[in-house]
Amino acid sequence: MSLQDISIKKEYRSLIDNVVKDFYIPLLNEAVEYKRAVGFFSSSVLAEISRGILGLVKNGGKIKIVASPYLSEEDIQAIKTGYEMRDDIIKSAIRRELHEAADDFEAQRLNLLANLIAQGVLDIKIAFTENENKMGMYHEKMGIISDSEGNMVAFSGSMNESATALTINYETIDVYCSWDNERDRVISKLNAFASIWNDTEPNIHIIDFPELDDEIIAKYKKTVPNYDIDEIEFGEKTKHNENSSLPKTIVGPCVPEGFVFHDYQLEAISNWAERGYCGIFDMATGTGKTYTGLGAITKLSEVLDSKLAVVIVCPYQHLVEQWVEDILKFNINPIIGYSASSQKDWKNRLEKAVRDQKLHVRGKEFFCFICTNATYSSSYVQSQLAKIKENSLFVVDEAHNFGAKYLSDLLNEKFKYRLALSATLDRHNDPEGTEKLYGYFGEKCIEYSLERAIREGKLTRYKYYPTIVSLNSDEYDSYQKLSKELQKCLSTQSDGSVTISERGKKLALKRARLVAAAENKIFELEKVIQPYIDSNHLLIYCGSASIQDLSNDNSDVHDDDLRQIDAVTDLLGNTLGMTVSQFTSKEDIDEREILKREFDKGDTLQALIAIKCLDEGVNIPSIKTAFILASTTNPKEYIQRRGRVLRLYPGKEFAEIYDFITLPREISNVYSMTDESKSMELSLVRNELSRAFEFARLADNYIEANIILDSIRDAYNLHDENYDFMEDYDI
Repeated sequence: MSLQDISIKKEYRSLIDNVVKDFYIPLLNEAVEYKRAVGFFSSSVLAEISRGILGLVKNGGKIKIVASPYLSEEDIQAIKTGYEMRDDIIKSAIRRELHEAADDFEAQRLNLLANLIAQGVLDIKIAFTENENKMGMYHEKMGIISDSEGNMVAFSGSMNESATALTINYETIDVYCSWDNERDRVISKLNAFASIWNDTEPNIHIIDFPELDDEIIAKYKKTVPNYDIDEIEFGEKTKHNENSSLPKTIVGPCVPEGFVFHDYQLEAISNWAERGYCGIFDMATGTGKTYTGLGAITKLSEVLDSKLAVVIVCPYQHLVEQWVEDILKFNINPIIGYSASSQKDWKNRLEKAVRDQKLHVRGKEFFCFICTNATYSSSYVQSQLAKIKENSLFVVDEAHNFGAKYLSDLLNEKFKYRLALSATLDRHNDPEGTEKLYGYFGEKCIEYSLERAIREGKLTRYKYYPTIVSLNSDEYDSYQKLSKELQKCLSTQSDGSVTISERGKKLALKRARLVAAAENKIFELEKVIQPYIDSNHLLIYCGSASIQDLSNDNSDVHDDDLRQIDAVTDLLGNTLGMTVSQFTSKEDIDEREILKREFDKGDTLQALIAIKCLDEGVNIPSIKTAFILASTTNPKEYIQRRGRVLRLYPGKEFAEIYDFITLPREISNVYSMTDESKSMELSLVRNELSRAFEFARLADNYIEANIILDSIRDAYNLHDENYDFMEDYDI
């Protein structure tokens, strides 16, 4: 389809025509280039320009905007008295128009425009008129829309892209099509725009203002853009009302058009409904927990005729934003609550939503509030949620975190409907916290294991390469000393259980850091990564411990220590000449999104060197090969890490996992040890083997992997032990 296939009027009047729906959206859906001169520059103008452009963006198109600064009388006088300050005054005037968003829709549109600038899709230039040192404002309003076949539609007139012009003022635009007898007028507009853009038009000049892009991005780019904003704002998600010939706008959530749930997702939702809309979705990472949760929300909302308050809680800010992307697809405009939220007025919105639902304001009886664990636990949010008197649903993602006391104390009984989402709900070494979770949320409505996900093609197959490293002599001496001290901190209870003192917990953590940061891992990494030096989509997963002497009980890990991640970065980036980047808490959400995009492309960034990203739920499905230098004894954590590496991605036939198995000493030296000496090392060996055998169990090359692991069992005489367990403590 081209521009010629669209019914286009010769004139549009703002109070007669819906210019956005009748003109911009249909034309830009077929466009690959949009050139626009808009008159005055302002943040509201930017927001209004975004209306209708999403089709062009999805086509891979480009947008060019020319705007004029709005100069006050003081600005003009200042230029007259100090002409050399002209550029600075114009830039100041432009900055002055970068206002805070007036509402959530404007915030989302400004976020969209800022993202497009960051991606190189949108370019803005500032123009002004100048004749004999007299300043003026370039105020022409015109546009040219072009498709891939060379068809062009030009338009001009009194309409300025502002909320007032599009909805209140009586304004008109005239339209010219290149395939009619008006081609000369279209070419004239095209040439005029080109002259202005290239700064060759007499008496009109472009000011060099490269900082403008950066300032727009810094001020308005908050998260991944919502590409359904036109559909949501203009109410185009509709369903047929049997009692009326007119479409009815849906209030509350609905399943996106064309979306189909898997059978296991429908089964989970059905089981949840049968249990009184309370329960647990125990689903492996990458099997669609979020969509299943949103399907459950939609189901309950339909039953309650959209009279429902939904509260969704996630552990991290980026998980909130990942949820928001999917929530918007389900016709829900959420209130997004956390300290850095793009919705600066979220507290006011939450208060109003609670109040409107309580007063049964028509069309306002459904609302969705999503926040982080930290925001949920704040006194402000708790006070607002306490005011909810109507039906309410409490949804918790990564729900195992709510077993911690400070969160489990906030499992409010007032929520009649409850849903917990987690790949591993059972809390490691915390039966009390686990019991609280089951007591509050109820039974499991589905158990969809990682093994089943691989078998049914929801996660990719993988090969597992256990990579054995040992502590060096200094590290081993420290390890032995810490182990002996740790033994003194254990006590056996009357029921046979073993407890550990607070000092013992600190010693155990310190010893775990020592193992995580073993120096030989860097040397071994240099060997095993050789075949991948020219490859891409690599993840090197590090610990945050320092490579240093931890023999002193009072030593701590300091920021200025040489950390493992820095040593890996130096090895890969400098020694091996690979293109790499760190991916840690130092990089904010925007920086992470850029890194993920470059990593996905694979042509400019080969490897991410990360800390904790696999624990925080960061979605990077393009990872093909993971080198896990620092692991954990917590099944919840290492099972999730593996699942996130196995996410499906185009061209990813299977994944590879190199797991660095840390032993106190080289295997060849174990055979000469006494049984007493071996006993001091068994807890580390057992913990490493427990994880390794679990990883090997589902791998395509499990026979090859087990041969390596059996060599460890042979050395330590552990062939009679079953590794479907974990030690109570990492000791």
